[in-house]
Amino acid sequence: MKIDAITLREIQMPLVHFFETSFGRIYSRRILLLTVHANGVSGWAECVAAEDPYYSSEWIETAWPTIKHHLAPAVLGRDLQSGAETVPLMAKVREHRMAKAAIENAVWDLEAQLKKQPLWKLLGGVLPEIQCGVSIGIQDSIEQLMGKVEAEVGAGYRRIKLKVKPGWDLDVLERVRARWPDILLSCDANSAYTMDDVNHLQAFDQFKLLMIEQPLWGDDLYYHARLQKKLKTDICLDESIRSARDACAAVETGACRIINIKVGRVGEGTIPISNDAGTGYSVREDLIEKLTVRKETLEAGQV
Repeated sequence: MKIDAITLREIQMPLVHFFETSFGRIYSRRILLLTVHANGVSGWAECVAAEDPYYSSEWIETAWPTIKHHLAPAVLGRDLQSGAETVPLMAKVREHRMAKAAIENAVWDLEAQLKKQPLWKLLGGVLPEIQCGVSIGIQDSIEQLMGKVEAEVGAGYRRIKLKVKPGWDLDVLERVRARWPDILLSCDANSAYTMDDVNHLQAFDQFKLLMIEQPLWGDDLYYHARLQKKLKTDICLDESIRSARDACAAVETGACRIINIKVGRVGEGTIPISNDAGTGYSVREDLIEKLTVRKETLEAGQV
């Protein structure tokens, strides 16, 4: 499949309900979509870089020019057999994993379409359906949160993850666990705590959580390892895992017992080894066009 063109598209999508984490609240999302064109077929992917550099140092305003000026030219005009072949082509660009993952994932989607296979099967998945959970952000009140959890449990979600931060944690977890003693409950701090909060974090153990996700800063494997020794609750690392090397280091140092692998963040061949079966998706191009705020197509031979 010869890569003829790559289209970058930013859309603005209003949220049905605000979403708040330890680093802020949003009411809409800026989303960078990428389309790779080859053999008359288009492969789609989302670049998961956020609209600001709070979750990660990589964000939309770094991803767009990096793809346009460095990553797309490395791939355009190439005759590829697999999404995996994009990885060495983009290797000379350091970091920018979200931008790289967008191109790689779009080519995987392209390959699946050309081979007339579901993407999950092409990538080695074995289950046509998987159980999924939902992440619920910080709310204006505990009562509002309880209503959100009630709705999501009623909708059939088997796992509930609550965003937490200092001042919005123990009371919230206590109320939810008392109301739903048997659900798989976890929390996500998005790096909201420090080692000064060890005693406070030990109080999380009473709620029999599946995990506490990313309690400390993303580059703190050493301190996560020290913290894990003091907690009964499993630590899950998210922002800290940027590559397979990071995953190995986290496991071998005891920094966590669970890893949150996001193929859109890590990239570099993560998809075929993650083996999480997806359930497919559809692309509403007419709706996407209505939400588009900027668009640019890069063609082979022009960059």
